[in-house]
Amino acid sequence: MVDVVFFDLDGTLVDHRSAVFAAIDRIVREAPGATSGPEELAAVWWRLEARHMWAYLGGECSFAEHHRRRAASFLPLLGEPVPGDPALLDAWIAERYLPALRDSWRCYPDVLPGLDALDRLPRPPRKLVLTNGDPGQQRAKLARFGLLERFEDVLTPTELGTAKPAAYAAACRRAGTTPARAANIGDVLSGDAAAAGAAGLTGVWLDRGIDFVTGGPSPVAEASVLRIETLTELVELALPGGPLARD
Repeated sequence: MVDVVFFDLDGTLVDHRSAVFAAIDRIVREAPGATSGPEELAAVWWRLEARHMWAYLGGECSFAEHHRRRAASFLPLLGEPVPGDPALLDAWIAERYLPALRDSWRCYPDVLPGLDALDRLPRPPRKLVLTNGDPGQQRAKLARFGLLERFEDVLTPTELGTAKPAAYAAACRRAGTTPARAANIGDVLSGDAAAAGAAGLTGVWLDRGIDFVTGGPSPVAEASVLRIETLTELVELALPGGPLARD
């Protein structure tokens, strides 16, 4: 029986990968001294994001510092000098990267229909967002698409003190439930479905047809994995007798 469903955000509710690539494409095209084309440099930025985001999640640096490290590594590839003043790196992120990123955010078309279908159930589950992202930025994404009020809470490492996968247990405690009565929905097979299952939750893999990290084809999952291709399929799992049913 499941009474709480946690939703991943990036790659599940909002297409973060496409937004990042679109933002860097715009920045590179506006940089006359860029050392390579938009596609190649967007891939570099994506790798820098992964590297420094994990440093932030591991407590090695602040969120602002992880942005500075990314910018400092990337600016030479645009043919631009790296300023010694951290405030100037902050300004580059605030004035050039984040506006382009926000302009490129897109909500997946199955999100609102999927949430609506869950809410029409006789006993809909409680819904929370569980994300490794920055709380301010993640709430801004949800608010942009009218999703913030659709969830009971938005849980990030800031609130929980840890990132996924360790955050699954902490999120259950915060939501006042147990892993056995919780499910997690996400687009990353290992981190969202398998890791949630290992923590005692019901893990559901949202296979969007692309590997979020590499951009290649989706991985092949074992037949036992709960797999859906759109969020509208969730309601079938939540019907009486299904793995996400409340009773």
